[in-house]
Amino acid sequence: MRRRRQQLSAEECRRILERGKTGVLAVVGDGGYPYTVPINYYFDGESIYLHCAKEGHKLDAIRKDPKVSFCVVDRDDICQEKYTTLFRDVVVFGRAEIVTDEKEMRTSVTALAEKYCPDFLDGIPAEVEREFGILCMIKINIEHITGKQGKELLKEDVR
Repeated sequence: MRRRRQQLSAEECRRILERGKTGVLAVVGDGGYPYTVPINYYFDGESIYLHCAKEGHKLDAIRKDPKVSFCVVDRDDICQEKYTTLFRDVVVFGRAEIVTDEKEMRTSVTALAEKYCPDFLDGIPAEVEREFGILCMIKINIEHITGKQGKELLKEDVR
């Protein structure tokens, strides 16, 4: 990273991954073109889990080349008077795999549902059962994490 002062610690990167709502998955798509898609996710402290249908462009791309990146934007505030953006984000690099172990699938999709539907925890088991047959889970095995914030945020205590 060119501006080391703006680099986030590993701990802060993990906190951002834990609290983030949406990430952008990047894969190598058709013809070598990058393909990105915004998606909800669950971070278990070691890996990132995503859900999707059993067929589609991102699965085809992962089967061809499992190397992916995943970005989560934690802050993105335009500061017009200074012609800048107050930003904080994390980028993960790793290898994606399609989860085949049924127990891992159930555990990860349940954790994902609990993250996004904390007011409806009682209904999660039935929803998981109802959707399980058409569900696919992707696991990103993290190899490297980097995070950066705008230089203006170095002066703030906003964490």
